[in-house]
Amino acid sequence: MDDAAPVPDDARRGAYPKGVARRKEILARAIEVFAEKGSERTSLRAIAEAIGISHAALLHYFSSREELLVEVLREREDRYRDVDAQRDPTEIVGIMHNAAHRNAAVPGLVSLYTTMLASSLESDKEYARDYFTTRFESVRHKLITRIEAGQAAGTVRTDLDARAVAALVIAASDGLQIQWLLDDSIDISKSLALLDRLLEV
Repeated sequence: MDDAAPVPDDARRGAYPKGVARRKEILARAIEVFAEKGSERTSLRAIAEAIGISHAALLHYFSSREELLVEVLREREDRYRDVDAQRDPTEIVGIMHNAAHRNAAVPGLVSLYTTMLASSLESDKEYARDYFTTRFESVRHKLITRIEAGQAAGTVRTDLDARAVAALVIAASDGLQIQWLLDDSIDISKSLALLDRLLEV
């Protein structure tokens, strides 16, 4: 964490309208910067320079590098929340397929997600751990709802536990993206399509 005088939480989180707008501008710019190259373990000061703002301005809204990077992930995910919600309520793997398709254009953000997820297991990364714990719980819940809807509609096997299937779908999606980062010949769509067929009645 970079050293700086403490900033009130209201100001840091951008509680006021202008603060909210400015914070979103910073996150949007950070998403652009990280989309291609990821965070590359650069300092908060270096990130501020890459984004095009002062180190002090960045610290006004984000207390640490960890917080900024997590909020970049959260902001990008929020952009597609409504789009995904409008899809067929019985669609399961397709949701992950769409995310993987979007992510193919921004390998740096996939790398950022992967490195932040791994680092969230460290004892001093509570902010990241809280984000990922909450995110996985939310995604599992949404998938369980879709799986149960598919089972009720007769399109998904009923001999499968919905919670176990949800966890498996997430593991497949994240694991395939990691493999793709290491070897871009990995066909994520093909593997996810296979998983989809395995769940069908």
